[in-house]
Amino acid sequence: MHALIYPLALLQASPDAAEAGAQATPPPACESEAHSGFDLWVGEWDVFPNGGDAQVGNSRVERLSSGCTIREKWMPFKGGGGISQSWVHHRTGRWEQTWVGSDGKRVDFEGGVVGNDMVLTGYWDDIGGPGVDALVRMTYSKQEDGSVRQHGEASTDHGLSWQTAFDFIYRPKKEASE
Repeated sequence: MHALIYPLALLQASPDAAEAGAQATPPPACESEAHSGFDLWVGEWDVFPNGGDAQVGNSRVERLSSGCTIREKWMPFKGGGGISQSWVHHRTGRWEQTWVGSDGKRVDFEGGVVGNDMVLTGYWDDIGGPGVDALVRMTYSKQEDGSVRQHGEASTDHGLSWQTAFDFIYRPKKEASE
């Protein structure tokens, strides 16, 4: 019986309280400077290996949920696609990203803006092959030509040393008429 009384009490708030709430419109939740930290990656992209001219895939990165999340749909030409979802954690103010690949494996990253770059770090199971897990640090950097570099480095010694695991250049997708 008490469970029914509580919601009813909420519905019986005074008209003055309801009117005050309607007048005090809060600012959009995800339009802060912190939430713009990953805007450099938002767009439609043709993806190339760094230093190479042979395109390896496409990527669509968009802001969703009133700008509260950034979602990437990674579409490589030779399988292995996936989706990532990134957001600013409402309590810590740090960026978090969850990646789920076509292999069904999930990787959780955390980090934030460092200088002009976005840097995210997380443990990735089997990135170096079966049973070879690594700490992965991804750095997203806006380039002078408008492209974005995604440099992934892996460490099997908990961050004491790093080796390049992947290195992509995201170039703005060319329009069909170009």
